[in-house]
Amino acid sequence: MTDPTPAREVARRFREVNGDHPMTAADDAYVTAQFVPLEELCAALGRDADGVRRLMLDGLLPLPGYLRSDGAEMVPRDLFRLADAAGGTDRLRAWFTGHWEDPARGAAEWEAYLSGQYVCLHSVTPANIRRKEELTAEITAALAAAGEAPPPGWRVALHARVDALDALEPAFTEYDRLRFGGSTSRDTCVDAPRARFPLPPGPARTPR
Repeated sequence: MTDPTPAREVARRFREVNGDHPMTAADDAYVTAQFVPLEELCAALGRDADGVRRLMLDGLLPLPGYLRSDGAEMVPRDLFRLADAAGGTDRLRAWFTGHWEDPARGAAEWEAYLSGQYVCLHSVTPANIRRKEELTAEITAALAAAGEAPPPGWRVALHARVDALDALEPAFTEYDRLRFGGSTSRDTCVDAPRARFPLPPGPARTPR
């Protein structure tokens, strides 16, 4: 019989990081469509699930992105992708943090990665993390500087950035708004700009 202790400890650590918020049926459906149970992924790849849980607890792999209401630890299907690229979990931290010139920034991003909270990206990679940050900063700055009636060219440039961010991010779920304490980046940098500054009718825009 599998020792349940690692699973209990992962669940405890998850709630310590995210708080103890309910998962609705809609949350469960969203998570099931976007992620895979850890046990299922490990079985498919011939990995020991408790061994993977211990790597999470040791700070060598990220925690699950969600705990489904049935207790399943939901993880991305490419959970091991970065460790494989780095040459193993023992090399992952150095490989990951090396994508930032500032060591302190790299260390902070590593801690964020380990939290499992990078559910804001379809694929969690250093490149995508950096690109998301660039786009959200550019969109936020553009919105702050916008007048009441910006010209069509400005709107086209804004929508190009919004579309690029949209391609990186999933839809999120209400559970995310609970654990993050408010609006998500999709709310503020994708949905809100599109609603506030719709593109004028006309030929397809391509500011490339």
